[in-house]
Amino acid sequence: MKLIPLPAFDDNYIWMLHQGQRAVVIDPGDADVVFEALQRLNLKLMTILVTHHHGDHTAGVGELRQVTGAQVFGPHKERMPEPLTRLAEGETVDVLGTAFTVLEVPGHTAGHIAYVGQPPGQAPILFCGDTLFSAGSGRLFEGTPAQMLQSLTRLSALPDPCRVCCAHEYTASGLVFARAVEPLNQTLITYQAQVQSLREQHLPTLPSRIGLEKAINPFLRTHVPDVLAAIGQFDPGAHDPVGVFAALRTWKNQF
Repeated sequence: MKLIPLPAFDDNYIWMLHQGQRAVVIDPGDADVVFEALQRLNLKLMTILVTHHHGDHTAGVGELRQVTGAQVFGPHKERMPEPLTRLAEGETVDVLGTAFTVLEVPGHTAGHIAYVGQPPGQAPILFCGDTLFSAGSGRLFEGTPAQMLQSLTRLSALPDPCRVCCAHEYTASGLVFARAVEPLNQTLITYQAQVQSLREQHLPTLPSRIGLEKAINPFLRTHVPDVLAAIGQFDPGAHDPVGVFAALRTWKNQF
């Protein structure tokens, strides 16, 4: 099974999995990008997975379904382009012979879901939409800090080798903020240099890995003493875990 990020708009990735001549795409905001890849690689689109309702993740769904006949799956709590099969926590969807499990991860939107599966002989794959970014996390448009903290805690519990397929190329900007929070984190410093090299070559920084994100992503490190100290400087009143996370999110919004 091959994994490909298809760049769309300014900084989106539409993720594609393909095996043989069959393909699956995740969060296709732009149908033309998918059609081009299908034609170039001589693939047939079988399935469309959607993580949440925002237009840059759903705008291409209707046209792709109409032209290819692909089956669409998406969150059961959000308004979606119909018809589709709605999925809730713990349900599975077949992706080219591999079962991907649905995780409900509210925060960015109220009904946001993620998909996680392990193709045979490969590292697990997480399609997390706009919940988790490399060195960052999604803004809280509809959910609460408590919800997002719980969602990110769930994702951070996935196996360290799990590939993290975020829906945006936000890594470089996320790392600037992460360095402000943890300027002495050597893993972070090394990763930032790697990311800069990749972006200078116009290459994707994704997928990331859960193990890497636990080492460099401040939104997964709000329990780490250096991160707690930095957040305390920004908001001395932040003490409990949710308050600390909320303060970090506010700091990033204002950064």
